[in-house]
Amino acid sequence: MDDEKRLSYFFLGLGIGVAAGILFAPKAGEETRRMLRDKAGEGKDYLRRRSEELREQATDLADTAMERGRETLNRQRDSFSAALDAGREAYREASTRVTGDA
Repeated sequence: MDDEKRLSYFFLGLGIGVAAGILFAPKAGEETRRMLRDKAGEGKDYLRRRSEELREQATDLADTAMERGRETLNRQRDSFSAALDAGREAYREASTRVTGDA
């Protein structure tokens, strides 16, 4: 099917859809517009609330991740310090044995 026919069928379908919507609309125009406005307002409020909730969750997750990172860093630092101290002690003992043996 070539593009011109597709476009024609699209507009035909669009027209039929609009006509059916107008014919079968359960409420008058003003009522429908008011209902759509109200629903749009509700949707806007919902999105605002949901975005605030998501922002709070993201902040909490970031805080938790940073705290875990700090804890991990502190553990690694303590392990490194202990290993460094053990290495220094081993060096002192080895140098004392070498110096004492000489």
